[in-house]
Amino acid sequence: MSEKSKSVLLPVVAAAVFAGLGRMVLQKIKADRAARETNVAGPLDEKTRAWISDVVRTPRQ
Repeated sequence: MSEKSKSVLLPVVAAAVFAGLGRMVLQKIKADRAARETNVAGPLDEKTRAWISDVVRTPRQ
């Protein structure tokens, strides 16, 4: 009797999926670090904070 041939496709697909997920995680970590280092928002003065708070609290018409 002939032995069952094992498919190579499933392990290859699984390896590709895990490699893709790992790459996505590394990209996310790098992006988070870059965003933290370059603080684009900067400090806000009291007038700007009050305006943002007012805009967020009041519903749109």
